[in-house]
Amino acid sequence: MDKKVILFVFGTRPEVIKLAPVILELQKYPQKYEVLICNTEQQKELSNQTLGYFGLKADINLDCMRPNQSLAEVQSRILSELEAKVFSKYKIDATIVQGDTMTVLCGALVSFYNKIPVFHVEAGLRSYDIYEPFPEEIMRQMTSRVTQLHFAPTNNNKQALLKEGIDEDKIYITGNTVTDALFCLSDDAVSGAKDFFKNSKIEFDENLVLITVHRRENHGQRLDSILSAIETLVTKYNDHIFVLPVHPNPNVKDKVEQRLSKYENVHLFKPLDYPYLVYLMKHAKLILTDSGGIQEEAPTFGCPTLVMRYETERWEGIEAGVSVLVGADYDKIVSQSKEILDKPFAQTRLINQNPYGDGKCALKIEKIISDYFN
Repeated sequence: MDKKVILFVFGTRPEVIKLAPVILELQKYPQKYEVLICNTEQQKELSNQTLGYFGLKADINLDCMRPNQSLAEVQSRILSELEAKVFSKYKIDATIVQGDTMTVLCGALVSFYNKIPVFHVEAGLRSYDIYEPFPEEIMRQMTSRVTQLHFAPTNNNKQALLKEGIDEDKIYITGNTVTDALFCLSDDAVSGAKDFFKNSKIEFDENLVLITVHRRENHGQRLDSILSAIETLVTKYNDHIFVLPVHPNPNVKDKVEQRLSKYENVHLFKPLDYPYLVYLMKHAKLILTDSGGIQEEAPTFGCPTLVMRYETERWEGIEAGVSVLVGADYDKIVSQSKEILDKPFAQTRLINQNPYGDGKCALKIEKIISDYFN
């Protein structure tokens, strides 16, 4: 086949993590692909920093974020910047996007307007509630309408796409590339994570609880309920260490610091580098999260995960018993946490195979792309 220009468009840290293995795989074949990397910088510092851990750097940075933008303003800015600085300047043969962010939708739309095929990594996830997660559920569904190749992590995701009338010959079950990313980190990155917590004077053996909370739908009263539950656990299990990387959104940051900074066994951090977060997941006794990516990563380490959401697009983890949906319900968070924290670490490990992938997803995706162009 003739050499193809493949554009990767992303803007957030999770997108970088899940696209990095695919970028690295395509870069192994310079005779087949010219890889063009575009960062909308929806999360400017986090996305660029995370690229570095995979030895990657963006070819194009769009710097699309402004303070207090509405969703409509973010969308219009990303659309216009992509058109002006990317699609009008480069001859592109395909665009690859991942997940359900504003960048994903905009990358897919501008590609469609330019009649360039869209390849969607992590396709077919559905909660079927347009406000949970908001606005991601609709962004993911709309992206599917203009996608040529759907890389579905699981059979459940494939079935969701089929129900929506997507042609079966456009859907491929590949697993989730996040499982590849866990094994793409350099030894130096992992070693640096260990040193980081040692230098931060945080010692944890088998009594670590990792907490992340940031989703838009959990702002307000839901966050109050979640923090009340965490305070109860922090007080009851004062021999456990609770680590919480604090999202910079003031709706989250201010409340978290006000409620939790006074406890000696709670350690609040700025958003952590990806290797540091992986290190915590690997050693955690329990994870409390509303993150999508962590639901997929934690099973690799056998760590039980309580999902602080009322809907999830990742039912495979629930069905496999590696995750439990607890919402922002105070009683559920506390009672389910106690079931795990009352046990020794060894008795909490889940031996189940990760239902989201085997670490070879990028290999499968490259072959499908190669076959598509041939």
